[in-house]
Amino acid sequence: MLRNYVKLMISVEEAVEKILGLIEVLDPEEKPILDCLEQVLAEDVYSGVSIPPLDNAAMDGYAVRAEDTLGASETSPVVLPVVDEIAAGCGAYKEINAGTCIRIMTGAPLPKGANAVVPFEDTDEKEHRLPLGELSRIGILSEVRSGTNVRFRGEDIQEGVRVLANGTVLRPAEIGVLASLGYSSAMVIRRPVVSILATGDELVEVDQSLTAGKIHNSNTYTIAAEVLRYGGIPLILGVGGDSVEALNEKIDQGLFSDMLITSGGVSLGNYDVVKEVLTNRGEISLWTICMKPGKPSAFGMITSGNGKLPHLGLPGNPVSTMVAFEQFARPAILKMMGKSVFDKPSIEVIIDEDVRNTDGRRIYTRVIVTKRGGEYHARLTGPQGSGILTSMVWANGLAIIPENTAGVREGDRVIVQMLNWSEDWIVKEEKLR
Repeated sequence: MLRNYVKLMISVEEAVEKILGLIEVLDPEEKPILDCLEQVLAEDVYSGVSIPPLDNAAMDGYAVRAEDTLGASETSPVVLPVVDEIAAGCGAYKEINAGTCIRIMTGAPLPKGANAVVPFEDTDEKEHRLPLGELSRIGILSEVRSGTNVRFRGEDIQEGVRVLANGTVLRPAEIGVLASLGYSSAMVIRRPVVSILATGDELVEVDQSLTAGKIHNSNTYTIAAEVLRYGGIPLILGVGGDSVEALNEKIDQGLFSDMLITSGGVSLGNYDVVKEVLTNRGEISLWTICMKPGKPSAFGMITSGNGKLPHLGLPGNPVSTMVAFEQFARPAILKMMGKSVFDKPSIEVIIDEDVRNTDGRRIYTRVIVTKRGGEYHARLTGPQGSGILTSMVWANGLAIIPENTAGVREGDRVIVQMLNWSEDWIVKEEKLR
């Protein structure tokens, strides 16, 4: 019977495939480069300059001809007359002839005739400074080869080459490269606006007092925070009551967004009218997914001011909401932004306690992952009920207990989908003891 029950469900992978099959990449927009962090470049970027534009000093020192330093040592310095000084941002006005040198600062253009830089610490500069701070000669205490401490023209970027490809995710390094090329703005795939609607007559807003049978609306804020975390822009619609009229009114407020996420109202309860409302407004599929928590879900397209609006219906229990968001909403948002990598980082760990699987679904167990003796270990955050939101507070990963198994035993190896990773979590584990 259990095996037949599981067969009636669709897998997590099937659900993800169906969702991503209906999600489109959004249009590009031009923005200041600092506002483009973690967005996807929507065009190829070519360089109009070489970087660096000239051969220049890689450190403070003396520009020399390497051949003039042959035999130099601390006991037998090579003494050279100093004919000029060049600061960064200045032109090189004098040429180095045989047996001369020029004092030079990091980033300053290498003067004609020079092919190396001797750092200050390899000279006897302090001994040769005149009272007024001027230098007439310097002792070189170490040989250098041609090219030593020189940054050559175009060694980073050559003029005319493609530096960043269409589809590149802009991290701080890419933002810096754009700035170095003189770009103040960039064309990127825009961030999706995601409408968020919590449903249920039992919900009240966070700033309202609780009365009998009421609870605060936490799902809206966890979903909004997740949307922000993965690059979207949350549009909070508030709470929709368990009536057709109330839900329609709230949904209307989000029709010009890029995606609608609801929480609650997709199970088999008598008062779950979300499926009725959404089915009447478009093409919605109701699924039973082979996962725990997060089994009841819905997805489809509803008619909106922009044509068709993707809708994802998440379960109402707070942990179910978060786990289902990670598996389904997160990759949908990433695809809208033009990203192509949807999987969370995963590692293999040793589970430190038994986990039973009583109904054959895939279990996403909230765990703390730490490293001991060169191995990653995971232990449960405590009770695993789908209403225990603090089980997610302590978790840095979701241990995946495969479907169609009886569970895992202490010492078994399992895959953990990492939610985040930091050495701080080891401290958290100590606090739990």
